[in-house]
Amino acid sequence: MSSLGTLYTQPSQTLGRVIKAVAAIGGIAYDLDPNYVHYETNKTPAFTNRFPHGKIPAWDGKDGFKLFEGLAIARYFASLAPNSGLLGHTKEDAALVDQWIHLTESEAVFNASQIALLLLGKLTPYSKPIHNTFHERQTRALATLEKHISTRTFFVGERITLADIYIASMVQIACGINLDLAARAQLPNLFRHMETILNQPKIAALYEPTKVLEKAPVYVAPKKEKEAKAPAPAAPKAEKKPKPKDDDDEDDSLVPEEPKVKNPLDDLPKSTFNLEDWKRAYSNKDTRGADGSLEWFYQNFDKEGFSVWRVDFKFPEELTQTFMSNNQIGGFFNRLEASRKYLFGSVGVLGATNASLISGALILRGQDAIPVVNVAPDWESYEFKKLDLGNEKDKAFFEAALAWDLEIDGKKWVDGKNFK
Repeated sequence: MSSLGTLYTQPSQTLGRVIKAVAAIGGIAYDLDPNYVHYETNKTPAFTNRFPHGKIPAWDGKDGFKLFEGLAIARYFASLAPNSGLLGHTKEDAALVDQWIHLTESEAVFNASQIALLLLGKLTPYSKPIHNTFHERQTRALATLEKHISTRTFFVGERITLADIYIASMVQIACGINLDLAARAQLPNLFRHMETILNQPKIAALYEPTKVLEKAPVYVAPKKEKEAKAPAPAAPKAEKKPKPKDDDDEDDSLVPEEPKVKNPLDDLPKSTFNLEDWKRAYSNKDTRGADGSLEWFYQNFDKEGFSVWRVDFKFPEELTQTFMSNNQIGGFFNRLEASRKYLFGSVGVLGATNASLISGALILRGQDAIPVVNVAPDWESYEFKKLDLGNEKDKAFFEAALAWDLEIDGKKWVDGKNFK
């Protein structure tokens, strides 16, 4: 299919990702202007004559049709691929798609963005009561989304729609604003939905790993400036002019910087087992064999400094398509990012569609799994059992999980992922 026109957006812009995802699923071809420079190109008369506010995303169709506002462009793209079902298959479906998008936009997204602007000092002078009001409204909206998706895979019907793409994209952005581990623990189904959608094969490459906030950021009042003696004159430096920021142009500008918190695992006694060396051995050697990675592991493993665990998803009855289950593993691993230097994992999907399970093995720092895995808000959806490598049954399970030939109750390994 030849290109239908030019889309103007930025790589970090969430609505731009939504449009690109719709295009990928619907098979819509488009161009990106390689000469576009944000805050320059969109300020020129040539641009504002076509798009009055100079905002992106913007669409310039080869047929002369022009659009601005991201959701309008996303809906237009979806309408160009009616067989994709992105707007539903009936007028009732289409109304429901709009319903869930508008709720998310007006209640969840709006209030999250206001919280971010308050914390960054870009709104009114900070007010705790105003902050609480925005937070309560955002929480109420997310609770409505959580309740609805708790009994289904998609928000409307049995296939992915624009509502799913938009909601998943916006929930991911909120993870970098104020959806910390405590908030995410209250929304397990919404996060399961987010990972299912963002890991769809056609669109997964558009999205970066989801940020993990241990604690939601709080307002810190600016320090009062102290009077200081005039410094000695110094040679003038070339002044860099800051680029102006449009709040609705760059989503990343709404994400406060996360404070660095020391992990108690760093205080454990030094271990002779180097996890990074193990990860390299596992990547570069055959798993089994005389010179395999398992042989390397047994020669180097420090059972005092590290431990080995079996992990199982507690709710296999919720699993449907095996590729979706594998995406779920990828999402779980993404949420474990904060523990990367303490953890290795090999987890897979065993069985067939509507009759599968998720199981595998972990190698982690210390003797307790919880301090390593609880960085993932959905860690309690998994069962963790410590393995004894002196026990032949446990050892066989561990080796099969790493070799991707694990079989449980007649269910054979179909696909899997490694956390390295």
